[in-house]
Amino acid sequence: MSTMSAAVSFRCILHRGCRRIRSLSAVRLASTAASGAAPNPPLDSRKYIPRRACLYIPGNDEAKIRKIPKMNVDSVILDCEDGVALNRKTEARATIAKMLDEVTFGRTEPSVRVNSIASGLTEDDLRAVMQAMALPPTILLPKVDDPSHIQWFAEKFLSILQERKVKKKKFNLVIYVESALGMLNLPDICRKANEITELGAPLQLDGIVFGSDDFLANIGAERTKDAKELLYARQKLVLVAKAFHLHAIDLVHIDFKDTEGLKEQSLEGARMGFTGKQVIHPIQIPIVQEAFSPNPKKVEWATELIKAFDEHQKSGEGAFTFRGNMIDMPSLLQAKNIVQLQQLIVSSAVPTDAPKPDAPKPEPAKSDPSPSAPSTSEPEPKQKSSATQ
Repeated sequence: MSTMSAAVSFRCILHRGCRRIRSLSAVRLASTAASGAAPNPPLDSRKYIPRRACLYIPGNDEAKIRKIPKMNVDSVILDCEDGVALNRKTEARATIAKMLDEVTFGRTEPSVRVNSIASGLTEDDLRAVMQAMALPPTILLPKVDDPSHIQWFAEKFLSILQERKVKKKKFNLVIYVESALGMLNLPDICRKANEITELGAPLQLDGIVFGSDDFLANIGAERTKDAKELLYARQKLVLVAKAFHLHAIDLVHIDFKDTEGLKEQSLEGARMGFTGKQVIHPIQIPIVQEAFSPNPKKVEWATELIKAFDEHQKSGEGAFTFRGNMIDMPSLLQAKNIVQLQQLIVSSAVPTDAPKPDAPKPEPAKSDPSPSAPSTSEPEPKQKSSATQ
């Protein structure tokens, strides 16, 4: 099926209520829910994008955006939402589109956070940002409380791509959980995202971010230094993210000058199963990225354990010890996970001086796009995958 025919099919489901396809989709979803399986492909079976540190930069701050290539950060979030005052939103949108075309981000993933659906600003954000020729590979959608938010967003996103006649097959979608309702609905939200992907939407759910400050306000809790009040929510987010093969991005450490506290909290998040952390200042980047990288000693231990296990298997012997410890299958699985993560981070490396391709100017957006209009251009997202420091 071509990209455009898939898009038409998706719009048909959203707008015309194709009962048979919906019925089949419901059966698939029911089967998924019953079996506990997630249709998302595992992270290691699709293009891996490290997001150990995710740095926020206000979308209207051109000077800071131009400094990104020198920051050596895995992912940068060009912000249209909380980091931008209401009277600067239009400026932020225009600046982001301009910077996507002008800045060579190197190994850093350039992503864009739009405003929440409840704000009424999401569509304006998308229409402006998606006018860039170097389209962002990843869109972040905040304050997702209900599966209907995902469906609404996918419909608008598809419509805007059709107006631009974009043929790009998939963009990454990263969602935020920032309320009690969103946390309770998180499994259903992820299922809805997978459903619309299977039905032809040009979006692939790739991660979940924990919006701790809004979450605390929503549940009426008070922030403490050790964040014990957030323990359950953090654990649940990791659990759901791993069930659906997604990145799990941990909370912000607000006091950016407290580097020791940041290190402690980052290591705690990594031990809990988070794959990365939000950062708000460049000084936090190396601390966070080191915390979420496999320790060299652990990589060596894991590599040697796997080799020893393979040799042991050839001998046909029963009990297996390694460096004085009995080794069971969970230990072997842990070793394989460590080595695999290190390999994925390293394999995502790209030259930081990669040339920036020239791109033609976009066609003006049509006010009444036709779903069946032929595609004439294919602007590619400006994604340069990340790597270890």
